[in-house]
Amino acid sequence: MRRPSPRRRAARWPEGAGMATPITIGAAAGEYMEAVLVTEWRARPGDRVRAGDVVAVVETAKAATEVEAPCDGVLGRIAAGEGGEVAIDTPLGFILAEGEDEGEAETAGEPEYAAASDPAPETRQATPMPAPARQPGGRVVASPVARRLARAAGLDLSHLAGSGPRGRIKRRDVEAALAAAPGVDAALPVVLLHGFAADAAIWSALAAELGRDRALLRPELPGHGKAPPPPGAGFNGLVAPMLEWLDAQQAARLHLVGHSLGGAVALALAGQRPGRIASLTLIAPAGLGPGIDGEALAGICRATHPESLLPWLRRLVADPGLIGDDYARAAMAGRGAALRAAQTALAGRLFPDGTQGFDLRPVLAGVDVPLRLIWGREDAILPWRQALAAPGHAGLHLLPGTGHMPHVEAPQLVARILREVLAAAQSGGGDRA
Repeated sequence: MRRPSPRRRAARWPEGAGMATPITIGAAAGEYMEAVLVTEWRARPGDRVRAGDVVAVVETAKAATEVEAPCDGVLGRIAAGEGGEVAIDTPLGFILAEGEDEGEAETAGEPEYAAASDPAPETRQATPMPAPARQPGGRVVASPVARRLARAAGLDLSHLAGSGPRGRIKRRDVEAALAAAPGVDAALPVVLLHGFAADAAIWSALAAELGRDRALLRPELPGHGKAPPPPGAGFNGLVAPMLEWLDAQQAARLHLVGHSLGGAVALALAGQRPGRIASLTLIAPAGLGPGIDGEALAGICRATHPESLLPWLRRLVADPGLIGDDYARAAMAGRGAALRAAQTALAGRLFPDGTQGFDLRPVLAGVDVPLRLIWGREDAILPWRQALAAPGHAGLHLLPGTGHMPHVEAPQLVARILREVLAAAQSGGGDRA
């Protein structure tokens, strides 16, 4: 569900002899944005590019934005892959001059961000590590995202060694330190799993409300966005690649948030990897009963024009005025024939004859972490009464005047609820929300 994409020329950083030219986001994120989501690379390492060629697309809270090459050359190392979130002043990748050594991009491309350690009333000290990175004057070299996460958790960066170039402390270093420190959950990543026929961009409004004090991971479900179709049939075939993705994450524990089909996947992941999950928030999740608006799913899958897609998109929300012609055109632009075919096949396997073909209520009953369910009272896709399957310790939020897309229709309220459940998980006051 994307909006039209403005183009931004990647900023040209100071170049030295033989140094790779970084591809940066420049002004694409806007005045108040601190990070963006990389949604697509349109060139691959080794491809020849010319200044002004679109090489990548990033998603901000406002729109999908095309990033142009700052100069002629050959695309070298990609530093921020598709689906990754990156600070606006961090390189996406590097362009090499003819005959330039790829290895130079490793050290020439990332600037050092030096700042005095931010004082905090109470600081938690990570396990000491050898040779922390410092510049003359006692300043710690760390990325903005790493400093922000450490500040939120009260973590003293002066005791941390970085894994980046020249020992620069990066986000992964802070996350690893927090995961290893007893009782420190403040900066655990939050995983956002979108629903059927959506993609990672659908979380933009909620991400803007949550701010940037946490790492937000927005992978795309198989058969959605840029992700390939699931390798196996049925719901288990959809979950398997996401389980592999979860197992590959460095953080010891994560907060899971899922909407609709993504909520069902999040619940399945929590059931199979309970030790990795710090909290679980389900937004109008599938899998809690047989009822579903199969007509709307079929309409979305078969639509080939914005005009035929629009009425089905409007069924997703309580106020049809939220979904206009421009929204439908932008959504249709990302729904090519191959994607529509993959999602039609997936819908047929998951929702045969307009019925939910999988039941996760036994899994929900066994969830033993802070748990919230958020549902719109005007949801026309999945009846909110399916939420009554939740165990007694779950928090249930029924939003008036809201349809199937609470994170789009009421992002401020959903962000407030999420902050509450994250705080409950952090407090260590028990496994119940």
